[in-house]
Amino acid sequence: MLNVALLGFGRIGQMHAENIKNHNKLNLLYICEKDSKLAKKAKLKFNCKVVKNYKTLFEDNMVDIIFISSSTPTHINFIKLGVRNNKTVFCEKPLDLNLDKIKNAYKIINKKKHKIQMGFNRRFDPGHHSIKLSLKNNKIGSLEKIIITSRDPSPPPLAYLKISGGIFKDMMIHDFDLCRYYLDKDQINEISSFATRFKNMYKKINDYELATVTMKSKKGVLCIINNSRHCSFGYDQRVELFGSKGMLISNNKKITEAEFYNSKNTNSKNLFLNFFIERYNEAYKIQLDELVKLAEKNIISRSSFSDGYEALKLAEAAYKSLKQKKTVFIK
Repeated sequence: MLNVALLGFGRIGQMHAENIKNHNKLNLLYICEKDSKLAKKAKLKFNCKVVKNYKTLFEDNMVDIIFISSSTPTHINFIKLGVRNNKTVFCEKPLDLNLDKIKNAYKIINKKKHKIQMGFNRRFDPGHHSIKLSLKNNKIGSLEKIIITSRDPSPPPLAYLKISGGIFKDMMIHDFDLCRYYLDKDQINEISSFATRFKNMYKKINDYELATVTMKSKKGVLCIINNSRHCSFGYDQRVELFGSKGMLISNNKKITEAEFYNSKNTNSKNLFLNFFIERYNEAYKIQLDELVKLAEKNIISRSSFSDGYEALKLAEAAYKSLKQKKTVFIK
């Protein structure tokens, strides 16, 4: 069994804690949480040590994996501490909101033999990953266009939006990463972005509720990403890969695939799974399986530290394009 120390017990941390607890090769040894109410909840729900001082986790030789699901500003420091103490590290996205901070951290991390997995769970989704494999097997010939749609059923709380880094760094960063996943070694070198807002709360925090980005790779592949903070019909998650010989689609998931027909309706289907925890439930579990292999066998992770950096670089370029109202060229 591998002992895990979980940092952060918010909404995403609670989901991770449950998955770690249920994994047959992982033991949840610690939860670190400063908030007293959340710490109390952790004590009641999980049979592990709950602490407020994070240093305890890194100094304990019993800990094999540091699992970071705390607030974004803490990520880089915790990664560096994990690497220095020879731990396998998982980190939720984004790495940070500052590219220079990530660059400086990488200089330190690269000096040591590090084991880091980034929390880009969509790479591990069976549907999204299967079309990647089909693409590699030349099922649609040469890739020509990627279209990704990602719409949340409702926005996060205002308190979260204020510190999230904005729609490109918080939400679309998953889609930037997914585009890179399908492009493989073909790098994105052009980006144009557009964003809008209709509710006053977004204006107050200088953020947006809808955004669209168009990118172009060195080989000429077009990438189009559609994001919305709200969606009246549920959690809308779709990927389309268009190639010279056909098309691949990874579609939305429903509770069941049953269809209903009567005198008033035809082809009526169930609603989409409600939110990311339900939609990507299987992806999170597959990601944990890989984390175990990373810790035990030092495999190459499907989602690395450098992937976190590259996705944030695209998010920064998207903001630059939006501000300058023109296409930005990426070195």
